[in-house]
Amino acid sequence: MGEGDVRRRIVISGRVQGVWFRESCRGQAIALGVAGWVRNRADGTVEGVFEGPLAAVERLVTWCLAGPSQARVDAVATTDETPVGVSGFRVR
Repeated sequence: MGEGDVRRRIVISGRVQGVWFRESCRGQAIALGVAGWVRNRADGTVEGVFEGPLAAVERLVTWCLAGPSQARVDAVATTDETPVGVSGFRVR
C-alpha cells in the first residue's frame, strides 16, 4: 500500500450486467495500476472496490460512468473507505 492510496466502493446501476462490464473494468484497472475487485449483484447492479493512487482510482471511477460500449449507466454511487492494502484485481 502506497502513501496517499485511497479506496472507493462503487455501485453502478443501469444496463450493466451481460454487457462485458466486469471484464472491461478489470482491464481498465490493470492498465491503471488499481487493485480490488468487481462483481455482479443480485439486484442487477455491479459493485466494485478500487484501491490505489488517487488519480488512478478517480480515472477508473470516471470510466465506470460510461463503461463499455454496450452498457447503459444510469447511476454511480461511491463511498470512500479506508485502504487495506489489497493487491491485484479480480472479477468475482
